[in-house]
Amino acid sequence: MQYRQLGNTSLMVSPIAVGFWGIVGGDYWGPQDEADTISAARAALDAGINFFDTAEGYGNGYSEEMLGRALKSRRSEAVIATKVSQQHLAPADIRAACERSLQRLQTDVIDLYQIHWPSRAVPFEDSMTTLLDLKREGKIRVIGVSNFGKLDMPDMLLCGRYEANQLPYSLLWRAIEVDIQPQCVEHNISILPYSPLNQALLTGRYQNADEMPYHRARTRHFRPDRRDSRHGTPGYEDETFAALAAIREICADIGQAMVLVALAWLLHKPAVTSVLAGARNVKQVESNAAAGELSLSAETMRRLDTVTDELKAKLGPDPDMWGTGERSRYR
Repeated sequence: MQYRQLGNTSLMVSPIAVGFWGIVGGDYWGPQDEADTISAARAALDAGINFFDTAEGYGNGYSEEMLGRALKSRRSEAVIATKVSQQHLAPADIRAACERSLQRLQTDVIDLYQIHWPSRAVPFEDSMTTLLDLKREGKIRVIGVSNFGKLDMPDMLLCGRYEANQLPYSLLWRAIEVDIQPQCVEHNISILPYSPLNQALLTGRYQNADEMPYHRARTRHFRPDRRDSRHGTPGYEDETFAALAAIREICADIGQAMVLVALAWLLHKPAVTSVLAGARNVKQVESNAAAGELSLSAETMRRLDTVTDELKAKLGPDPDMWGTGERSRYR
């Protein structure tokens, strides 16, 4: 596996990372056996995947606890990323949150410590100053952010250097390409895409919007009258499933599974360093790892871009998948 440099740092990470949100189970993800979680993490290391992403907010610390248990005997092989929640960004709160995460992860240092969502109450400078202090103290190695938009990115850079921005990005959700990706390229900030299969749409499992579970049909791809939707926009169901049909045809032409192509497409995009792919069992780990080795031709990339260009234009440049305008969490 060819490892990639994270931002301007010496950290080398696998092109596929294991996202540790889905292992919390519950109504959204469904039941999860702890033995499967631990086996998946260890299988990832065996496959050459060294990058693991979690957050204190995933299952109220449960995800971090499980990752700590899974990696305990193999900590030196792993690069661990976790996130501090939006409500914990005041200096004293960051310090306390970091200590809790270190304890749950059973480690002395967090390799990549990220702000999960930007605060609108705590000044960026206050948060960054504390993060820099934690770095100097050896509690964290690298500072990152998550869900920072076109205005938040430069504002935070004025306060200090961060090396990665974790963002929603997929073949069906290309909003960051407009205003955010160019900034990441300019400053050599790694993009870490999450939701790379777009709520399982890019697994090829669903043929139309009505087949989607309600909790996966709340994004701006879908009608606003879908259960628990909050975006208040018309939705683009016809365009979304037309794009999926075209992607499916391209995948058939090149003889590759849609899941692999969707992940590999991201890895061919500017500034993308590692794709955060959920893996709840060994089989999913093995599939994701294969995507990290898949090379797509320039012609295939052009075709995939072309068949999703219309959807990209209609969804617009706001990266929030669940709301836009006044309902957007991005700035």
